[in-house]
Amino acid sequence: MLHPRPLVLALLVLGSALVGPVKPHEESGEWSCESNPEARVAAQYRPGVVTLDGHADDWKDVNGFEFSLLPALDPDAENAYTGGKMTVKALHDGKDMYFMVQVKGEYVYSKGHGNGNGEFSGRSFHVITARGVSKFMAVGGIFANKRKKRAWMIALIYASCGACGGEDLTNGNKCPSVALMFQVGDSASYHNMGGCKESPGTCTSKSCRGYEVDIMHFSIGNAVPGRLYGGNTLDNAEGYGGDRYGHLVDVYGWNPHCRNLDGMSPSGNDSSAQNDWKGAWWHDSFTTHSGFVEGDSPYATSGQKGTYYFEFSRPLRTMDRLQQDVQFSIAQSSKFSAAFWYPVDGNPWHGSGHYTVSCDWVPLDISSGSSALSKSVSGNSWDAASAVALLLSVVSLCLSVFVGYQATRFNPNGYQDARSNANDGL
Repeated sequence: MLHPRPLVLALLVLGSALVGPVKPHEESGEWSCESNPEARVAAQYRPGVVTLDGHADDWKDVNGFEFSLLPALDPDAENAYTGGKMTVKALHDGKDMYFMVQVKGEYVYSKGHGNGNGEFSGRSFHVITARGVSKFMAVGGIFANKRKKRAWMIALIYASCGACGGEDLTNGNKCPSVALMFQVGDSASYHNMGGCKESPGTCTSKSCRGYEVDIMHFSIGNAVPGRLYGGNTLDNAEGYGGDRYGHLVDVYGWNPHCRNLDGMSPSGNDSSAQNDWKGAWWHDSFTTHSGFVEGDSPYATSGQKGTYYFEFSRPLRTMDRLQQDVQFSIAQSSKFSAAFWYPVDGNPWHGSGHYTVSCDWVPLDISSGSSALSKSVSGNSWDAASAVALLLSVVSLCLSVFVGYQATRFNPNGYQDARSNANDGL
C-alpha cells in the first residue's frame, strides 16, 4: 500500500501543473479598452421556440449580435481569432433563459484517455487540507470526499484548469471550449474577472464582497454532440456546481486566481449550491442527425470548415443564497461577456489564452412579454385600421361611380333640356 505522503506530493505537483497556466493571467502592458458602444444582445420573450439540443435551426428567426474575437489579455485587432466571428443570441420564455453561441471554425476534436470520467476516476488520494489529511475519491475529474465534503484546494484546481474534459488534465487542451461570464456584484468588473484585489490566500466571500462574477464553462472533450450536459441529479444532490459527465460547470469567482465551483470556497463549503446550467454542442460538418454516442468519436473528419454551435439554458432566477449566481429579471438589463478557446494550428490552448467578445461588459436586455405583446397588438391594430380604411375608400369610390352612372342613365339630356327651357323663357 502506498504511503499517503508520496501521494500528497504527487497531487501537489499535479495541482501546480493545473493551476500553472492560470498564473500568467496578467497583461503584457498597461490595460486599455475601446469597446463597441453598439454591442448588446436582446433576449426577447419567445416561448416554445427552441429545443435544447445544440442545433441552430430553431434560432434562425432570432436576432443576435456578431462579435469579433480578440485576445482577452491583449485585445488587439491584429491578433484576432482568424477562424471567424462569434454570434450570440438570447431569448427567454418567462421561466428560463436560452443562449446560442455560434463560432466559425474548422472542426477539431481530440478525446483523451479514459472512459470520459477522468483519468483519475475511481482512485483514492490522501490530500492535505485545512482540516488535516483527508481521503478523497476521484469522480469525474473532481475529487469527492467519501463523507460528501470537498477540499477547497481541489475545487480551486478544478475550476482553474479549464480542461478539455476530465481526461485532458494531463493530455492538453486540444478541442474548443466556451464560457459565459455575468456580473453578480455591483463592483464586479469585466477586467480581471471581478476585480477583487485579494490574493488566493485571502480572497473570501467577505473580503471580496461585491466583486462576484458568475461563470458557465463548457469544455467539449467528454461531451457527445447533441447530448445534454451540465446540472445533473448526482452532482446537484451533493451540493456543488460540477458536472462529472461533460464538464459543463457552474463557477463563481472574484478574480482570475480566485475561482471555485458553486458551493465550494476556501472558508467552507455549502451543500445548498447546484449547477443550474444545461447545454449541448454541435458542428455543421456533422452528417448524422439521428444522434451520436460516445463510440462515434471523433464524430467527423478534422479540418472541415463550418460553425460550432453551443446552446445553453438556465432559470431566470435560481435558489442561490451565496451570491454566486446572476439573477435575471424581466424588463431589466444584465452585464455579460463570452469567451472562446481554440487549439490554433493544433496547439493546445491554455487557461488565459482565450478570445473574448469585448474588453468590457456587454449589455444583455431582457424584454418583457407585455412589450412584445403590445408591439404585436399595436401592429395588428394598425393592420386592421388600414384594412378598414382601404375598404371604406373602395366602397366610397364604387358608390360615386354608381351614382354618376345612374344619373346619366335616367336623364342623359337633362343638362341640355334645362338650358333650352331657360333660353325659351327670356
